Amino acid sequence: MGRNPYIDAPPPPLPTKAYSLTIANNGQVISVDPDDLPPAHDGHPGSLLTVLLAAGLDIDHACGGVCACSTCHVYVESGFDSAPEPIDEEEDMLDNAPALRDTSRLACQCVPDGSVDVVIELPSWNRNEVKEDH
Repeated sequence: MGRNPYIDAPPPPLPTKAYSLTIANNGQVISVDPDDLPPAHDGHPGSLLTVLLAAGLDIDHACGGVCACSTCHVYVESGFDSAPEPIDEEEDMLDNAPALRDTSRLACQCVPDGSVDVVIELPSWNRNEVKEDH
């Protein structure tokens, strides 16, 4: 997992309860078990980005999940309050995201605590439906 050396904030706490993560775009449901979180190669451990990548969803994350871009922007439609408030650096990056909503978060930074199930929407420009090998 990469770390942004310019961010002093501690990482968000890991989920404490199991929850379901639903992708509104396609109805896919991912079970998230706090005792069996996927390895965090990109994004915070337990982050939406880490969970989505482990489930095979190819979501853009140009900076490697270190809160240095806005390419992993998602809409948290349900369960928004189950994750800690965004840090200032995430808010700054979200200012660069297109079609910002009140429910916008960076998937690399958003770590739900498991208190409720979560539903997200992936913006159309952030979904790689086809992966091309070059």
